[in-house]
Amino acid sequence: MKDFQKELHLSLQTGFIDRSLPSLKNYQPQLLYNSKEEGVKILATLHHELRRCDEFWFSVAFVTKDGVATVLELLKELEFRKVRGQVLVSQYLNFTQPEALKALLQFKNIELRIVQLGGFHAKGYIFRSGSEFSLIIGSSNLTASALCVNKEWNLKVSASFESSIVTSTFAEFNREFSRAAIVDQQFIDSYTSVYQEYRKVLQAQVAEMMPDRILPNKMQVEALKNLEDLRARGASKALLISATGTGKTYLSAFDVRAFQPRKVLFIVHRENIARASLRSYQRILGPHNTMGLFTGGKKEVDCDFLFCTVQTLSLDKNLELFSKEEFDYIVIDETHRSGAQSYQKILNYFRPVFLLGMTATPERTDGLDIFRQFDYNIAYEIRLQKALEEDILCNFHYFGVADIFVDGDKKDDRAVFNKLVADNRVEHIIEKARFYGCDNGIVRGLIFCSSVEESRELAQKLGVRGIKAIALTGESSENERELAIRRLESDGSDKIDYILTRDIFNEGVDIPKVNQVILLRPTESAIVFVQQLGRGLRKADDKEYLTVIDFIGNYRNNYLVPVALFGDTSYNKDRLRKLLASGSGLIPGASTVNFDAVAKRRIYEAINSANMSLSRDLDRDFDLLKYQLGRVPKMMDFIEHESRDPYLYVKSAGSYYNYLLRKEKIDSTIDSVGINVLEAFSKSVANGKRAEDVALLKKLLDKPTVSRAEIIDAIQKAYGYTPSSDTLTSCGWSINLEFIKKKVDLIIDDGVQFSRTRLFDSLLEQEPFFESLADLLRASEAVFNKHFKKGKFDNGFIFYEKYSREDALRILNWQENPVAQNVGGYITHSSQSCFVVFVTYKKSLEEGTLIDYEDRFLNRELFEMISKNNRSLKSPEMVLLRNAVDLRIPFFIKKSDDEGTGFYYLGNMRPSKTNGAFEEDLRGKNKDIKVVKVRFQLDVAVPEELYEYLVDQVI
Repeated sequence: MKDFQKELHLSLQTGFIDRSLPSLKNYQPQLLYNSKEEGVKILATLHHELRRCDEFWFSVAFVTKDGVATVLELLKELEFRKVRGQVLVSQYLNFTQPEALKALLQFKNIELRIVQLGGFHAKGYIFRSGSEFSLIIGSSNLTASALCVNKEWNLKVSASFESSIVTSTFAEFNREFSRAAIVDQQFIDSYTSVYQEYRKVLQAQVAEMMPDRILPNKMQVEALKNLEDLRARGASKALLISATGTGKTYLSAFDVRAFQPRKVLFIVHRENIARASLRSYQRILGPHNTMGLFTGGKKEVDCDFLFCTVQTLSLDKNLELFSKEEFDYIVIDETHRSGAQSYQKILNYFRPVFLLGMTATPERTDGLDIFRQFDYNIAYEIRLQKALEEDILCNFHYFGVADIFVDGDKKDDRAVFNKLVADNRVEHIIEKARFYGCDNGIVRGLIFCSSVEESRELAQKLGVRGIKAIALTGESSENERELAIRRLESDGSDKIDYILTRDIFNEGVDIPKVNQVILLRPTESAIVFVQQLGRGLRKADDKEYLTVIDFIGNYRNNYLVPVALFGDTSYNKDRLRKLLASGSGLIPGASTVNFDAVAKRRIYEAINSANMSLSRDLDRDFDLLKYQLGRVPKMMDFIEHESRDPYLYVKSAGSYYNYLLRKEKIDSTIDSVGINVLEAFSKSVANGKRAEDVALLKKLLDKPTVSRAEIIDAIQKAYGYTPSSDTLTSCGWSINLEFIKKKVDLIIDDGVQFSRTRLFDSLLEQEPFFESLADLLRASEAVFNKHFKKGKFDNGFIFYEKYSREDALRILNWQENPVAQNVGGYITHSSQSCFVVFVTYKKSLEEGTLIDYEDRFLNRELFEMISKNNRSLKSPEMVLLRNAVDLRIPFFIKKSDDEGTGFYYLGNMRPSKTNGAFEEDLRGKNKDIKVVKVRFQLDVAVPEELYEYLVDQVI
């Protein structure tokens, strides 16, 4: 208690008197707000406080179902931990949603009340953790938009129970809470009718304000301009890449209107899509053009705009009804299918003035180059993340939950199938579907299963339990599919709750009212995951958000979940871990991502065990990018097109040049010295970790001699800091490979300038070496720039990025990389100016002889480290620490060895002024071992998401 009050006192001085005073950030007053640019959300702090609290109190004017959805997973954890909470809401303006009250009422640990009269507009969140209190008071209601998107201001302060702010806050809360009505099911039933009447009036007012004409959105306007520019440059073809639900068909109609063709052909693969597309064109173009269908059942050939199925049109007798120049403008929907013979037959027959291809997923696994078919003209690319950022799609709340059947990789075994449809799994699915629910309480769900047989059996078992469900398969007729969709969207007595399928709804179906998607199959493809997620992301009237429930078993490909959710196709493990730890922080808009503990652990395990450098995967992404570019990609192309991390090719082959030798089956024209230098540079010099080496090498590509002043000037202009003389000297050791003990004389450093040697000149005269090195340097610079932010740069390192021991010591200007065994958990520079700490937080049992050996965080700003064996306060490194004045102590940490060789950089730290270091005996295998425990205070608090990932013992 005394320590808390002391730290709180220091933090209040920092927060309210002098920001330069050192104190624990966690106790400092903070302004909480949402910022897309900074990547911060109020929700993150709310999550952090809920995770650590022993009791909580909410007082909000409005609560919505999507607001409850943002904290639903945590409320479930708190109920399990028996953490009590009181929630006070208001009936002010009848804005609070009955479904939100119903969702809160299901928690036995929450006491829920509502203020029915007066203008109750208070917004505050209170948390108790031990004897510490956190108060968040400001403008944010319990709604997803308030916690994630809106411009809101909230002040967070810490206080003790005896403080006046806590006393007065609880006095006011308890006064209002005692007067408020108890919320039970009877109250919700009564309030629902009031809310619905109010909602009708509001919807009528909104409808009056809506424009009659459909206008292109911001992204469609940009795409239309690009199409116009392409045609102005003489292009006759273009490819539009647009996520499901973003309005591809409308966009094509807008472009057709601008193009003003005489006749238009719109090609799809299913009749229901042809009908839907025709209706969309009628909405945009009106009655001025005749429109008709050319399908199995209809042949309306005398129309200006013809909507046809590929199966019907590809028949010779039907193609011959039209001349080759019949249509000025042809649109191909779902263009990724156009490699099929039927599509090729049509494309080879007609000669339109302009051909537009549209797809959400141009990536194919069969090796067909879709991009070449459209002359590599990409009119626009609207991927899922960008569409969410622009608010084109509806928000979603994703819940990754542990599947009780986990051995899902053995899909063909009959015993496995029996487990998939076992009664206990069915009950588990129903329980989760009801708990996470949907936006308005009326579920309209799609369930994606791992097999046709599973979908049929589960539909039958759901029906027995009173849940109306239909299974659809590839054998289901067009009429059966359309009827099932109508019933899913119906408000009548024929309504069903779920359609179950394996994959027939992955694409080419439009069901805007879907508000719940359940995934019961392993994620085998990020593309398929996004397709199935996209089935529910289309906006619709009265639809507020989509609920996604993903049942996660013990699947090898679980690492694809963050790839798909966050749209990160780099396959960089550190990046995927960071995305997973960030939760909802890096998801655009008011959407959220939540995992239960077991599901999250399974994904981390899959990331750790996955081989991201398998030849087949590298080759697939290489070929895809090659198709997209129409040439052999460079390392920089992978970065610019947000494809696979090019350094995975380095990891696989030693250098990207080596990979090209294998993949493109070409003979090397670089000599053996050049090959070795490229490999060493790729791994240890130009690997995206330090800017100075790359800046120097780039200058040396252009001229034989470069002054130190030129490098300093280049770094100052690019990054706003001045590199030290020691760092420039270190660059010489690095480039000459002296640091990695493979010395090659490539440059000469005389203390004033760097000069190329004859050996380096001879290498640069080899054109493939020059081009490969130039590409490598551009890639390294781009990787560094992607992570560099001036506010996060700390004397060579970028906060929270990963560095190997080799990287760290090179950046800290060691002349040679020491033997790893000599480093251990920490190492001191020979100048005694730097004490570098490397910590593996979760050590394996076989590591060392100590039984209770444990470095540990005390909180986000205090860390306790145990020295090497047989140390005392008089040991040289302990004396150095205790007498430290200008000693730099950079801190690097990783969760476990499963993460590989990289450590997160957490900044500098210093020995704590209180309880800084003390001797202790630790129990070993045969005898006690003397060590010193050192308590450090970090200069900068560890971010909440990273801290929780590092200390979580479940993961």
